[in-house]
Amino acid sequence: MNFTDDQVVSLVTSYFWPFIRIAAFIAVVPVFGARIVPGRIRMMIAMAFTMVIVPILPPPAAIDPLGVDGMLITMAQVMIGLAMGFTVKLIFGAIETGGHIMAQTMGLGFAQMNDPANGVTVPVVSQFYIIMATLLFLALNGHLVVIDVLAESFTMLPVSIQGISPDGIWMLIEWSSWIFTGAVLMSLPVVVALLLINVAFGVMMRAAPQLNVFAVGFPLTLTFGFIFMWASLEIFLPQFNNLIEHALMVVGNMLSAR
Repeated sequence: MNFTDDQVVSLVTSYFWPFIRIAAFIAVVPVFGARIVPGRIRMMIAMAFTMVIVPILPPPAAIDPLGVDGMLITMAQVMIGLAMGFTVKLIFGAIETGGHIMAQTMGLGFAQMNDPANGVTVPVVSQFYIIMATLLFLALNGHLVVIDVLAESFTMLPVSIQGISPDGIWMLIEWSSWIFTGAVLMSLPVVVALLLINVAFGVMMRAAPQLNVFAVGFPLTLTFGFIFMWASLEIFLPQFNNLIEHALMVVGNMLSAR
């Protein structure tokens, strides 16, 4: 069998550039990009997705990967993959921030533990919500949805020198503000309830100054905090589902922006 130089370049580039985008996406997106997942496993997952997705894509232009245009295309694919994965990862960032707010309000800000998914230290309340969000993400087939979005990205934004437009980058910047918006919405019921309890303790201190509020207030605040967390779990799933839908909508708008 004889292959021309153009045929070899076309065969290599048809898999190389999609693999770059997919690998960048897998390195950042939740679940697949967790630090507890070894790099070799992530590489194998990216290669498997590439073998499945590339046959359904139109053949790319025969461009030398080592040329100037080839380098620009490679940088564009890395940027697209990282932007898509980062958009989805911000969901878990919002949940972690919301758990941190609740922990500080409850008095559990000092109770820290290592987050194996991100390799950072977070309050135990944040870790609880991150674990629950990960389980919900898998139960709702979120991992399958993000794979579908990844495959659709090659149709919405084919492999070329053109990367994400400035309008798409601005959409990503605006979406990053949802870290704080989603965190406040998630922690608001617990924070408001504990604020009313602290106000009640303030009234008790004025009525009975001899009462040791530190000895009585901390265990009660901690107890009521767990009770309010349990009561607010009912609204956690709709909020989490809303964040996922919004994130996927941002990804679609970001890729289609011109």
